[in-house]
Amino acid sequence: MNDMAGNTTQRAKAIARDAGAAGAPSPGAAPKVPKRIAATLLNSLKGGVVPRIGLPYITVGRKDEIAALLRDLELVSDGGASFRFIVGAYGSGKSFLLQTIRNHAMGNGFVVADADLSPERRLQGTRGQGLATYRELIRNLATKTKPEGGALTLILDRWVSGVRAQVVEDGVFPDAPDFSEQVERRIYAQVQALEEMVHGFDFARLLALYYRAHAQGDEELKSCVVKWFRGEYRTKTEARGELGVNICITDDDWYEYLKLFAAFLQGAGYAGLIVCIDELVNLCKIPNAVTRQYNYEKILAMYNDAMQGKARHLGIIMGGTPQSIEDRRRGVYSYEALRSRLSEGRFAREGLRDMMAPVIRLEPLTAEELFVLVEKLAAIHAGYFGYDQRLTGDDLAEFLRIELGRVGASTLITPREIIRDFIELLDILYQNPSVGVSELLKSDSFTFAQAPVGDVDAPVDEKYAEFTI
Repeated sequence: MNDMAGNTTQRAKAIARDAGAAGAPSPGAAPKVPKRIAATLLNSLKGGVVPRIGLPYITVGRKDEIAALLRDLELVSDGGASFRFIVGAYGSGKSFLLQTIRNHAMGNGFVVADADLSPERRLQGTRGQGLATYRELIRNLATKTKPEGGALTLILDRWVSGVRAQVVEDGVFPDAPDFSEQVERRIYAQVQALEEMVHGFDFARLLALYYRAHAQGDEELKSCVVKWFRGEYRTKTEARGELGVNICITDDDWYEYLKLFAAFLQGAGYAGLIVCIDELVNLCKIPNAVTRQYNYEKILAMYNDAMQGKARHLGIIMGGTPQSIEDRRRGVYSYEALRSRLSEGRFAREGLRDMMAPVIRLEPLTAEELFVLVEKLAAIHAGYFGYDQRLTGDDLAEFLRIELGRVGASTLITPREIIRDFIELLDILYQNPSVGVSELLKSDSFTFAQAPVGDVDAPVDEKYAEFTI
């Protein structure tokens, strides 16, 4: 067992170096994790949810997937558009991957919007569910300086300040009598390009109105403009009464405004807009077949825009389970126009994945990658609670051997379950220092997966053979 654990540790270090190349600190470097971030990581992971911060400290594997999505970011930054589906079972790491790319995008100058679909938030609906998704996306607008979301006002103010700075660079200073006129002229020049897009004229008009309110110090008018951009006006009459515009964002056209935002953000100094939409399974659960088809039609419209170059500086990533994509009765593939576009060709198979295809299917993490992951978590836990780490490499290997020895582990067990069990193990050991590690690992409640003593013919998944005795 010691030799096998040692071999696993060596391979784990190689995996750690690869993870570091993708932006994650190597465990060998023993990065010190701030207590606030460590607490968020441990609490979120034990609760089965993906933390919004600190992901580089625990990122392992997914090297190919991250590289493919980073190429998409380059395409979007260059003025193109991209569309990807991330497909994986519950707990397999698709939400983690989405958050990882979200952090990468913000760090590279993108604005990111993310939302989870639900019965109240869809892409299309008869009771405003599509508009509810738009509102959630805009509410969660995030930048590098405001990663927690709610960055719309910050973006608009930065845009106005940037235009004013450009006018100053041209030699017109704020105390000049024509300064405001020059700023307004430049703003109209910037937003003029938007007027060629669907609803672009009104969008540009609202941007100019925001600048005017900013220049005059009219906070009430600024709030009304922000309210309009958030999609919170319910009727055209209400918008006309407060802003003088005869249009408001609706359930049918909210996606057009995302394209407008992407074009505006690029002109405002950002690299583009990345939209992350998770929990596609909630579309699969819609009981009415016609309503499901309308939602898939919206996905088709987004996909076609990205692939045909109709959208610019816009990247869309959607996450779902295999059932939500591949089910021919209720999933995305039930809509023939999407199925024919997204289905794999004849040459892709296990071991030969096409990472440039629109659908990225997540493979299970390898045993070595899981070893690196629990090693990182053990170090973070010890650093947060301030104790000397008790778990050795042999202990980590033994833990994984037991976890991965469950019946059907190769297809059913997920990183979420392993992480949750491991953090629980760390918490128990910390709160009960008199309990030995080997005593806990070999207890009846944890050794349920071990083969009977002497059962040398017990089947072992080759993928996890290094953890068997």
